[in-house]
Amino acid sequence: MLLEPPLTGLQGDVLGPEYGVETFSLPPDSEGPVVATLVTLPPARPNGRAVLHVHGFADYFFHTEYARWWADRGYTFYALDLRKYGRSLREHQTPHYVSDLSEYFAEIDLAWWRITQRDGHREVVGSGHSTGGLTLPLWAHERRPDELTALVLNSPWFDMQGAAWLRSAAARVAIERIGTRRPMQAIPRRVDDVYGRSLHREHGGEWDYDLDWKPLHSRPIYVGWLRAVRRGHAQLHAGLDIACPTLVLSSARSHFGEQTEESAATHDIVLDVEQIRRWASSVGRHVTSVAVEGAIHDVVLSRPEVRAAAYDVIGTWLDAWAPASGEQGDERDDPDEGDDGS
Repeated sequence: MLLEPPLTGLQGDVLGPEYGVETFSLPPDSEGPVVATLVTLPPARPNGRAVLHVHGFADYFFHTEYARWWADRGYTFYALDLRKYGRSLREHQTPHYVSDLSEYFAEIDLAWWRITQRDGHREVVGSGHSTGGLTLPLWAHERRPDELTALVLNSPWFDMQGAAWLRSAAARVAIERIGTRRPMQAIPRRVDDVYGRSLHREHGGEWDYDLDWKPLHSRPIYVGWLRAVRRGHAQLHAGLDIACPTLVLSSARSHFGEQTEESAATHDIVLDVEQIRRWASSVGRHVTSVAVEGAIHDVVLSRPEVRAAAYDVIGTWLDAWAPASGEQGDERDDPDEGDDGS
């Protein structure tokens, strides 16, 4: 882990003057210079704790309500825009492409240094959505940071959705071979814009975000990148060893048939929630899995009454399993206590 990360000075963010933003310079890759970006929202009444959030695929941090919810509870909220995403995407780069999910560990390390060493937070909650909900546990399993007190995973990508043959041994071999020989080969797929339109304010949704950074039609998928994800899935399925309590949130249902505005607003139409629940207990020793009725893929972007229910779940779970030091007895450290499993 780097001890003196190269950072720009704190600047104002596109989300408003209350947010700070810093850019990390990372080692260049085959496409040239690489950066990552850390966004910060300080609380009005800090409790000494912090959150580090990692976004999903074809995404970036714009979740102001989510950040404010944590800040209102006293947490300093940090969010990473990973390399080649959002604020960190540069013109010379292929959006989102990495050949191994562990490449992201460098920027998570740098963010963690800023949060725990420079800013002095000794209790940090990790937060991850979708692909970020896979990457962050892999990082935590590898790094085992003492300051990590809890993980909150929002619809984490724990397995390949779709037909069973996509998860077969033959498919895994094919992805490995093609990903090694032709990593930048795009995978043909049909992606309509129903999910994006259900979110964005200009298309009938509730949220305002940059469509250059989070396109309505998602992004191309490359075989080398998918190989990286499938390797991450395999590592998860073999079992991670994360000691801190973990909360896995998902929708109650997925829907992959013909989409309507109602199905897009009440189901996960991106991932298979049964797979999320199946593999949740593979994260570590203490996992609570909760299906939120009416939630969408990004649970905290669901309809107001649904995300209010989700916030109630997160708050209750935090109070029970991740209180500040001294607020709860030794039972929080007992892996045999509580809801252990998916």
